[in-house]
Amino acid sequence: QVQLVESGGGLVQAGASLRLSCAASGRTFSGYAMGWFRQSPGKEREFVAAVNWGGDSKYYADSVKGRFTISRDNAKNMVYLQMNSLKPEDTAVYYCAAKLGGGNYYYYQRYAYWGQGTQVTVSS
Repeated sequence: QVQLVESGGGLVQAGASLRLSCAASGRTFSGYAMGWFRQSPGKEREFVAAVNWGGDSKYYADSVKGRFTISRDNAKNMVYLQMNSLKPEDTAVYYCAAKLGGGNYYYYQRYAYWGQGTQVTVSS
């Protein structure tokens, strides 16, 4: 089992920045690829970013490429999502997720463990 707890969400104006954090506990953290997903009311859960277990391969949705940066610190069992130049369309609940192995980073169905989510609201 892997337990995930997100933090760092909030209400900001368009153009601002936020940094989401995800604290992991349980099984060996470094063996898991980590992802961030988001979901807004009436929409399906959407891939945002992912990082492999070593931290040297990163993947982004086109909608956030160049604005968001995912990183991880295996020594601290932490994953981060730095979000810059936020837009109102980034408003959603953001979830941290963990999966074993590589590949299929974009599909939420492949992730076995999820946090409870943190709300990000961007006002125009």
